[in-house]
Amino acid sequence: MITRLSHLFLRTLRDDPADAEVPSHKLLVRAGYVRRVAPGVYSWLPLGLRVLRNVENVVREEMNAIGGQEILLPAMLPREPYEATNRWTEYGDNMFRLRDRKGADYLLGPTHEEMFALTVKSEYNSYKDLPVTLYQVQIKYRDEERPRAGILRGREFVMKDSYSFDLDEAGLQASYNAHREAYRRIFDRLGVSYVIVAATSGAMGGSASEEFLADSPVGEDTYVICRESGYAANVEAVVTPAPPEIAIEGQAAAQVHDTPDTPTIATLVDWANSAGVDARLGRPVTAADTLKNVMVKLRHPDGKTEILGIGVPGDREVDDKRMGASLEPAEVELLTEEDFAANPFLVKGYIGPKGLQDNGIRYLVDPRVVSGTSWITGADAPGKHVVGLVAGRDFTPDGTIEAAEVRDGDPSPDGRGVLHAARGIEIGHIFQLGYKYTDAFEVDVLGENGKPVRLIQGSYGIGVSRMVAVLAEQMHDEKGLRWPREVAPFQVHVVIANKDEAARAGAEQVAAELDAAGLEVLFDDRTASPGVKFKDAELLGMPLVLVVGRGFAEGNVELRDRFAGTNEEIPADSAVEAVLANARA
Repeated sequence: MITRLSHLFLRTLRDDPADAEVPSHKLLVRAGYVRRVAPGVYSWLPLGLRVLRNVENVVREEMNAIGGQEILLPAMLPREPYEATNRWTEYGDNMFRLRDRKGADYLLGPTHEEMFALTVKSEYNSYKDLPVTLYQVQIKYRDEERPRAGILRGREFVMKDSYSFDLDEAGLQASYNAHREAYRRIFDRLGVSYVIVAATSGAMGGSASEEFLADSPVGEDTYVICRESGYAANVEAVVTPAPPEIAIEGQAAAQVHDTPDTPTIATLVDWANSAGVDARLGRPVTAADTLKNVMVKLRHPDGKTEILGIGVPGDREVDDKRMGASLEPAEVELLTEEDFAANPFLVKGYIGPKGLQDNGIRYLVDPRVVSGTSWITGADAPGKHVVGLVAGRDFTPDGTIEAAEVRDGDPSPDGRGVLHAARGIEIGHIFQLGYKYTDAFEVDVLGENGKPVRLIQGSYGIGVSRMVAVLAEQMHDEKGLRWPREVAPFQVHVVIANKDEAARAGAEQVAAELDAAGLEVLFDDRTASPGVKFKDAELLGMPLVLVVGRGFAEGNVELRDRFAGTNEEIPADSAVEAVLANARA
């Protein structure tokens, strides 16, 4: 098919959009692939839609190859199924909620576990029907508080979500493995640089969970990797190795000290070293010897609130994502001044474990706070700290929590090296959901023995529209986009770079021959200057650009490869063969 630029619904821009922060956002808008309608909401114009559809086709081919069957469920969904699984409240403000004229509650689907479970329940009733994998490619909605980076993080986006239903855990594992390999084939075909990391399941529920992250310095997800062992995990999923416990016997008693003007860790360390505490330790006191107690307020799905204390070593900051993932499905926020005023035992800057537990406040600590470890921490009184407070003797935590930041050089959980941090963009996520949703809706079939069998479910997502932005992030250069052949809007971009009638006629002929050979051709037949045409060709990013210009009079044309960065003069009468060879390489 030949598409003429003179007729294509396209306007390229020379300047970056004012709100664009990342390369993909700048280039996709400048090249006329997408246009902003509202914060986090974008229109797909002809070129962008072609790329989106090509990504969808790759996803469909690999999903069909593992036996997936495509369906399409509504985007507007009733409240009741999500109420049954508590996700009507668990999703919080991220869910778009609406009411019809009769006052019935609906939502715009952020994800469809409930509806797929109900669909299988309504259609299948025998073990002979299983296993089954269903999928859809559909628009999803999430009310992001700060939508940014164009289509990388929007409120409306296209996602492929698939769901497996099996009779037992062995079947679920097989379905999970099949999806994992299908995802690897999808991302390999697209040419994406990615890593597979251990992840948390979040509001989705379930057990085993892995993310596929595309390498990118603009990624919002931080992951860590151990180069020695290959271990990789999203920071939310990193499990801190606990040090060995220390004998409590023989340790000096805890002592309360006056520590005026020491509300911060830095001022507390300075006081400790000036007050001779370093002599007690036999070395200088550092922030790692202090126990920082962070107070948060939890709002549980049932509407109840709870004040919670979290103890972390003073040399570590609290990572909000790790803390939030550890406390899901509760919503987390820091205490306000009103909360402190209502709880006078909470002395800001001087909070300690004893005051929390004496007042019935649940207290969770970092895994490094093991029995026998000794700490400098708040004494629950203004201007006072306690030195030598020993875990397991002077206080007993209610449990552990992964809330502290993960840093470069931390030991790998597998014990085979150290961790290094990197950034990535989530492009896929696979879950072994288990029975959360099939239990909620009693999704049973009759087993081989005639007794009911509860189905076990898996959930697997790919950000299809996000993938378009990821490809733009990873494959652009200083001139513009560079689409991989698998998803490019057109396989070849033919440019007339000479107003000579013979060159124009030759370009028309070459374009027709390329079309006859089965290639999708973008033909720049405009009367614009060669410079404008070349800049647009570089910006639009087709993998091959065939230039019919001055050399045509001598029987030559120019073939440009955007990926290889090469320009080659070739005989005009062999242009079709050369383009075909490159397009199919």
